[in-house]
Amino acid sequence: MVSKINSCALTGIDGCIVEVETDISNGIPSFDIVGLGDTAVRESRERVRAAVKNSGIDFPVRRITINLAPANLRKEGSFYDVAVAVGILAASEIIPSTELGSYMFLGELSLDGRIKAVQGILSMACCARSNGIKNVFVPDANADEAAVLKDINIIPVKSLLEIVRHLNGQEVIPAYTVDINSIFSQSISDSMDFSDVKGQASVKRAMEIAACGAHNLLMAGTPGSGKTMLAKRLPTILPRMTFDEALELTKIYSVSGLLPHKSSLISARPFRNPHHTISDISLVGGGKPIKPGEISLAHYGVLFLDEFPEFGPEAAEVLRQPLEDGEICISRANNSITYPARTMLVCAANPCKCGFYLDPSRKCSCTPKMLQRYLGRFSRPIMDRIDIHTEVRPVRYDDLEKAGEEEPSAVIRERVNKARNVQLERYRGLGIFSNSELSPALIRKYCELDRVTSKLLRRAFEKLGLSARAHDRILKVARTIADMEGADAIKSWHVAEAIQYRSFDRLVSKY
Repeated sequence: MVSKINSCALTGIDGCIVEVETDISNGIPSFDIVGLGDTAVRESRERVRAAVKNSGIDFPVRRITINLAPANLRKEGSFYDVAVAVGILAASEIIPSTELGSYMFLGELSLDGRIKAVQGILSMACCARSNGIKNVFVPDANADEAAVLKDINIIPVKSLLEIVRHLNGQEVIPAYTVDINSIFSQSISDSMDFSDVKGQASVKRAMEIAACGAHNLLMAGTPGSGKTMLAKRLPTILPRMTFDEALELTKIYSVSGLLPHKSSLISARPFRNPHHTISDISLVGGGKPIKPGEISLAHYGVLFLDEFPEFGPEAAEVLRQPLEDGEICISRANNSITYPARTMLVCAANPCKCGFYLDPSRKCSCTPKMLQRYLGRFSRPIMDRIDIHTEVRPVRYDDLEKAGEEEPSAVIRERVNKARNVQLERYRGLGIFSNSELSPALIRKYCELDRVTSKLLRRAFEKLGLSARAHDRILKVARTIADMEGADAIKSWHVAEAIQYRSFDRLVSKY
């Protein structure tokens, strides 16, 4: 007899239906699994055999052939165990096979029949929903993650025996649900707030503009001026995540195995802060099997590179394409996977080796050759992709003594939400959500300049020696500044402020 059971394979953060076909026939007893499975898939034979026997069910002593279709799709991981076991039980007529087409089975089997949690459950549940499969059996430990999808039935199970009893109508397991509203109603952690930062009004202004338009940001300043402290508080002024954003981000963490235990959704924007010794593969993704990198783990959030010049040249240069395209395509000899990477890049750096080149109160001890060597680490292509460059001055003692006069994050976030709503309305139906995502064609449409403003930008372009990419970045930032003021058209003062945020270009170009 032949049975067909639905399971799922992962390709990046997306799922693909895998049909587990089981044939039990007469002949020399054997147990074979075909269909381009990896070692974990092949080893499932022993796990399934032991799990069925230890669940008190007779394992068929016949010729068993399992085919994982489509056969040309590589299958990796242990989450086919449950589907293989159910397929054998259905082909043996221990459970009914008439309605199994409306079910998907996911999970790894323990030798005693218990079902263990696996990675990527949310992506697989989304695949089931998009393919019209209404019922998904998931490990009990993964139930919170999968139950965020409301239009399918998530059935949590702890053992293979529970599945058998449910399908035979002996002990029906109710569908599991979670309260999405309660997840998003959780307040942002109050351990960090912009009111903690004294002074630095110009830097806070630059960070607010970056948050309003999802622009990349570079902070250059003396050691101890507050660059890291400011960067860590940037997520507190970003808009709350939408359900679709949280769903996509949670998929990334789920396939990476980084989703906290018993978590449903990642509802807070991520803040990733890798050390400068990170490799290029860890930064953008790769390895075997291919996993997302830090830039994808910071999707819809902030990727903070502290001490930016200390990062290796290879690690910095691999950021070019994902910063431009909002995704990273990782190609290997036998596989190619695309991960989303729509993130805000925030970099912090000292202006020189000693750190006091821009400090008016302390003398820089670096020689011209040391300055040239240090500033040469700032890649010009990467600098062009950073929209806003701002200088962080040392904090004055008078600012430190002030108490209760700094704006809290909640007040700034309200202004950011207002500006983002303007952009969402303007770009409705275009597939983009912020000014930083504007293509050259959309820049020409939404960033038109009058004659006076155009002349101002021309003079800055020629005097500063800007690239065409830097020109477009200035227009995007100017569009954001105009949105913050509620202006329909970009004016000369909007462009003038955007130009001043390219100041670090002049310093780098000198050396």
